Amino acid sequence: MTMDRTQSQADQSKTLTVLSIECLKGSSKAEEWTGDMLQTGDIVEELRIGGSVTVKSPFKNGRSGVQKILHSSFRSKDTSIVVRVRRGPSPADSAELQACIVPNESFGKKQYMLRSIDDPNYAVGFCDRAESDCLQLIASRSSRMVNALSRTPLQEGYVSYRWDKKLTQLLQVPNSSCFLSILFLPKASDRVASRYNDLEDTLARANAWLNASQASGVPIVFMNIQTESLLTKISGETASSTVSAGSLSDLSNLATAGLYGFEDYHGVDIGVVRAVRLWYSPYGGELPIEIKLREGDTKLGFAISRTEEGFIYISSVIDGDDDAPSTRSGLRTLYREAMSKSQLLVVTRVSNQKVLPWIVSSTGAVRCYDTVSLSQKLSLHRHAKMPIAIHLILWEKPIPPPSKSANSSNDSQHQEAVVMQQPLPLGMADDDIIINNRPDLVLDRDTAGDISFRFHDFAVPNSWV
Repeated sequence: MTMDRTQSQADQSKTLTVLSIECLKGSSKAEEWTGDMLQTGDIVEELRIGGSVTVKSPFKNGRSGVQKILHSSFRSKDTSIVVRVRRGPSPADSAELQACIVPNESFGKKQYMLRSIDDPNYAVGFCDRAESDCLQLIASRSSRMVNALSRTPLQEGYVSYRWDKKLTQLLQVPNSSCFLSILFLPKASDRVASRYNDLEDTLARANAWLNASQASGVPIVFMNIQTESLLTKISGETASSTVSAGSLSDLSNLATAGLYGFEDYHGVDIGVVRAVRLWYSPYGGELPIEIKLREGDTKLGFAISRTEEGFIYISSVIDGDDDAPSTRSGLRTLYREAMSKSQLLVVTRVSNQKVLPWIVSSTGAVRCYDTVSLSQKLSLHRHAKMPIAIHLILWEKPIPPPSKSANSSNDSQHQEAVVMQQPLPLGMADDDIIINNRPDLVLDRDTAGDISFRFHDFAVPNSWV
């Protein structure tokens, strides 16, 4: 008799239809899988809408009847709801959810779901299920948790960023980077520029340029090197002599090619130039100097020159005039310190514009800035009595500022210029650079009339400036 009653209850559980929870949107919190949150398969026992409507199981017409109740409550703007569910045969194993009634447009008109008040990302709906199916879903909660872990993807998105504020407040030079680089194009191996040297030759020339710059006294250090692919249109002998990959075995020929070509869908020959970009950095950073001008200034008090590698530097500073702009700005002290360390006082920016070499052509010429045009710009500053802002490469890393407890008299000794005692850049020794004994660096000063510059070009063709 007892076995018949148990069998009858099991059959009734299989055929009994109940109102069940269907999880529609997952939570963004870890509590989604705890006992406090509702899960798919939970059996709804009671709905309390606002403070007046209470509906208990069994629900008339199941899900459709509950949707009508939710629609009526939503129209009357009574959207607060508390859902009580059970998770098994015993009513003692229960949980509650405080939510609000919101439209569920994905299921059609007059369809509603419940959005959790504690976590708006968590939403549930209702469906009709057999009680036995609900109990099976509740029992499989652990395995469903593992499956949800494997299926849950990481979401991506966008975040707004105050670029205007960052570019003006967090950069040493507003709206300008401190990354320095120069691009080396592969050198043409014939006069008609139909063939080009391989990638190894371009890398070697970049290495030689860096070593020559350091040896001449430019205080820079190597940062990184990379290849860049530049597209160009080719024809004739250049197109026929470049490498075209017709099979996988031909790809090995492209590994070191300075220029290779292919034909696009329209039959146009396209060449890919393998250029090399060399990234370098000032050894001690960049130091901004402001040269303020007065009514009686007839000279700036310094001369500029250019190295073979394309760097602009201060080649001499006037002595004996303590009222010259170069002296007032501290440029003379910096120049003397650089000379004592056998280093060049390289100019990186004038009025926040970079004046560094930026490309080496396929003929081997370094494209850089002209000292004549730069002198004209500086002379205009002097005539207009407008301050000149320049940036110089420091040859030694700055000393950290002294602590607040240090004697304040020590700070006054460094007001005119920053004097640092650090080692020379990597790969440079004291015996490598003797500027005063070099015949190609003549530190003359031309003070005829109202011009205070002496310009020296070192084998750089004027056609590139």
